[in-house]
Amino acid sequence: KPIVEGKEVTGFTNTEEEAVGLTRIVPFLVEDELAAQGGRFTRADDWASYVVQDGLLITGQNPGSSKETAQRLLSALKSSQIS
Repeated sequence: KPIVEGKEVTGFTNTEEEAVGLTRIVPFLVEDELAAQGGRFTRADDWASYVVQDGLLITGQNPGSSKETAQRLLSALKSSQIS
């Protein structure tokens, strides 16, 4: 069973891939693949920092989300959600 099945997730969007000219270069589009694996893909505006946490799964939309994603992980660790 895919780890994202039934979970709310985010990742690099199709429109962000298109904006940087990678849609024909990468082997798959993250947004499409997460949805194909049963994830409930959510997103913010392109290039916005956006983080989703569904249980222990924490995902960020794009490189600009790295800081916020790391902060969410640290917060989860501090609150003992993850050991």
